[in-house]
Amino acid sequence: MSVRQHYSHQDVLGIKVGRLDKGLNTQFIVYRMGDTIIDAGPSNQWRHVLKFLKQQPVSQLLLTHHHEDHSGNAYKIGKEFNLVPKAPALSQQKLAQGYPTPFIQKVVWGNLKPVQTQALASREYLSDGSEIIPVHTPGHAKDLTCFYLPKQGYFFSGDLFIANKLKMMRSDENLAELIASMQKVLALDFDVLFCPHAGIVKQGKTPLQQKLDYILNMCEQVQALTAKGWDTQAVSDKLLGPKDMMGKVTGGNFSKLNLINQCDLVTL
Repeated sequence: MSVRQHYSHQDVLGIKVGRLDKGLNTQFIVYRMGDTIIDAGPSNQWRHVLKFLKQQPVSQLLLTHHHEDHSGNAYKIGKEFNLVPKAPALSQQKLAQGYPTPFIQKVVWGNLKPVQTQALASREYLSDGSEIIPVHTPGHAKDLTCFYLPKQGYFFSGDLFIANKLKMMRSDENLAELIASMQKVLALDFDVLFCPHAGIVKQGKTPLQQKLDYILNMCEQVQALTAKGWDTQAVSDKLLGPKDMMGKVTGGNFSKLNLINQCDLVTL
């Protein structure tokens, strides 16, 4: 069964889909507010996403970034509903040309079909005129852009949050930028956080602050151990446990060691 859960919070609906039922990061939630869709979902879940979208008219698709779980159905949504998806300017080239997808990500999410997009403006709007403010939050990806709705007190977090503890990182992530992005978002006035992996999080600033505190504490511990002469693997084993299967499966692209290396680079 690919449809894992349905979500509802006031004027926001969501559907969680996923080929695998193996945890937080193998499933994805597509959200909608009226005729506005936030992220397209993975391409291998298209028939379930389409059924959800057809329940109401769709006139706008906003993408947070280029990763295939967020953008995989953008081309099909554009074609089905006669619209041009909107994406961060930094995403547009990769979305238009496509990009190599690691094997494990193909298995979980499928591939991106290249799609032409329109660059996000400094302000976007719901059909009722409510503001949607794009907030650039690099770290997880250079183009990651979240959506802040001040009137409703909503924050659509893309992949900024995911969970309140960070255990692994991709090789192309930047922890210092992620920390700065989280600090920027925590200065905003919102209550409910909508995460495409963790779901709807009320009082969402609290777990986001917990994640930031966890990361900063991890950086302190890593830097204290490396100052004593510990090597990276020994630090990882002590703080995060033994070598992880994901690191092996991804050839080191997504691993505990990447997090430890990044922690050592952060200026505290």
